[in-house]
Amino acid sequence: MNATKYDTYTNPLIERYASKEMSHVFSHTFKFTTWRRLWIALAEAEKSLGLEISSEQIEEMKANIAPIDFDKAREIEAKTRHDVMAHVHTFGIACPKAMPIIHLGATSAFVTDNTDLIQIREALTLLVKRMTPLLKALSEFALTHKSLPTLGFTHFQPAQCTTVGKRATLWLLELSLDFQELCRIIDALPFRGVKGTTGTQASFLNLFSGDHEKVKKLDTLVSKNMGFEKVLPVTGQTYTRKLDAQVASALSGIAQTTHKLANDIRLLQNLKEIEEPFEKSQIGSSAMAYKRNPMRSERLTALSRYMLSLCTSPAMTAAEQWFERTLDDSANKRLSIPELFLAADAALILSLNICDGLVVYPKVINRHIQDELPFMATENIIMEAVKKGGDRQQLHEQIRVHSMEAGKQVKMQGQKNDLLERITTDSTFNLSEQELATILDLSRFIGRAPEQTEEFIQEHIKPLIEQGMQYGSIEKMDLQV
Repeated sequence: MNATKYDTYTNPLIERYASKEMSHVFSHTFKFTTWRRLWIALAEAEKSLGLEISSEQIEEMKANIAPIDFDKAREIEAKTRHDVMAHVHTFGIACPKAMPIIHLGATSAFVTDNTDLIQIREALTLLVKRMTPLLKALSEFALTHKSLPTLGFTHFQPAQCTTVGKRATLWLLELSLDFQELCRIIDALPFRGVKGTTGTQASFLNLFSGDHEKVKKLDTLVSKNMGFEKVLPVTGQTYTRKLDAQVASALSGIAQTTHKLANDIRLLQNLKEIEEPFEKSQIGSSAMAYKRNPMRSERLTALSRYMLSLCTSPAMTAAEQWFERTLDDSANKRLSIPELFLAADAALILSLNICDGLVVYPKVINRHIQDELPFMATENIIMEAVKKGGDRQQLHEQIRVHSMEAGKQVKMQGQKNDLLERITTDSTFNLSEQELATILDLSRFIGRAPEQTEEFIQEHIKPLIEQGMQYGSIEKMDLQV
């Protein structure tokens, strides 16, 4: 049988869900060209500090960053069983003059770990760019519906009213916390730098004939050359895997937010109050043609759950590292970190797709409010009746009895809630239909929800959107090769 691409497993995150931009960050091309850029940065810094490295050697390396002969690298790795040395030799074949000084004084972690941190920084930046339009879309939705009353729910049981826009601010708040955490990590992320085999820089101290200041300067020069102002002050052979765990924790935060967002929308779609976008020719069910299933929100739930499951791996890996290093981190990192970012990328793309096209049904929302409003208004009714001379305790008892009877009508007979009619015809309350209508004005039941929505977006979300725009747009990403 002739093998085709359909005969081997392909990762659905890459094939179906994540973007080409995020896939590129964790591609072979990005990874191994970054290795070559690191070797160039190392050689340039070593040359500037007095080692015998020629400009010709460095220019030769720069001219051969790409393309990479991946077939040759695989062939050498099959013999040496060492990926870094396979690429050292492959680069050396392309740069025969520079071959003697490629990877000079370095250990494998110099390229592997520093590249991991570069990939993490690039991926975090991409997620910030993804979150910015999502913050904007949800803000616009919240402001549009800031004054539209809707039933609040606690325990998924009807509670006091809120507004559709105010509820959206709850999603926005969690998203804003995730956004700020990503920005904090980007700003704080350190480079491993040039630390040597077990972190002592012994090989570089030997290269520079015992000159400690030059070794320290080398560490700083290479890190700044690769765009990092912060450098880990100490390492073992690798950078501390606590960094991976902290990044995973931030991505877990995104998963928690998108999971709640998706679940809320799924519940609202069941109530027919709000729906996710539904294409004209979209099929909701293969058997039930009338159905409009919340398929995108369900997919978002699934992706978010997958992220949450992945987030434990970096934490366990960080806990498991022995002394200066063990290699039980490698296979785990190759899987968990890229897939976490790919899943986060997919989740945010899907979140924007959903939130940018939410459909609101005000009449359905109002009907649900009217079903519950008589019960919610009982305290207001008692207070108005007291103002007209009624006895609070007697009124409380009467409204309790009427509420129980009205509840029976709804639950046992399937009838509408007739509590208001019962109160209107009960002389104990001495309230007219007009007076009841005034009491039941929905604007009295939403508190400061419209004002809270405006203030929150103006004071807290707009500055984050402006901050996110400084990172640039996805379309203008510079995918370095």
